[in-house]
Amino acid sequence: MQHLGAGPPARAGLWYGDCHMDRFGQFDQAYYDRFYLSPKTRVVSPEEHALLARYVFAFAKYNGIEVQSLLDVGAGVGLWKAWVEKHAKTTRYVGTEVSKAMCEKHGYLNRDIARWRDREQHDLIVCQGVLQYLPDPDVAPAVANLAAMSRGLLYLEVTTRFDLRERTDTERTDQNIHVRNGSYYRGILQKHFVQVGAGLWWVKELTPPFFELEMAGAGK
Repeated sequence: MQHLGAGPPARAGLWYGDCHMDRFGQFDQAYYDRFYLSPKTRVVSPEEHALLARYVFAFAKYNGIEVQSLLDVGAGVGLWKAWVEKHAKTTRYVGTEVSKAMCEKHGYLNRDIARWRDREQHDLIVCQGVLQYLPDPDVAPAVANLAAMSRGLLYLEVTTRFDLRERTDTERTDQNIHVRNGSYYRGILQKHFVQVGAGLWWVKELTPPFFELEMAGAGK
């Protein structure tokens, strides 16, 4: 990962195919200890993450989205969960994870985004450090599920080939991923979302409030 990721299932959802969670066995406690919990090797601190969370919530509010519901796909050690509980207490938080260790510890829904679609939609969806772990056949279905569950904004983080070469700290970044070009992800995402900068994507089903140059590839 470049920066950061991620109860019983209390809410009904739609499943697409069998969900073989054991294929995500690498996400054990040792993985999270290294990349998220140890101050010496973690990719982000809670203080750094708080800046991101404030930015995303402020962007949403500025553009007319009151975040009443947040879906955190790949919720990990609970950075978003902790921030919402402290700073956005009226926001309903839903976290999902393929890691059984994190589900047991934090009460997330044990879900694979490539095979699951919630019946409800959410004002904000967070998907950090997830898509690069999915094999090629799962990426497009995962993005389609994200779009179907979105009624507003998606915050997305994916490590690309360029990132590994030019941007990431290789000592702190997990490189056991599917390495792909950014154009690969953009081609899939732009079927469902409009890119509005700095990791934020606006679902196409909702009319965007932005000027032309505030949206990537939206000009005539």
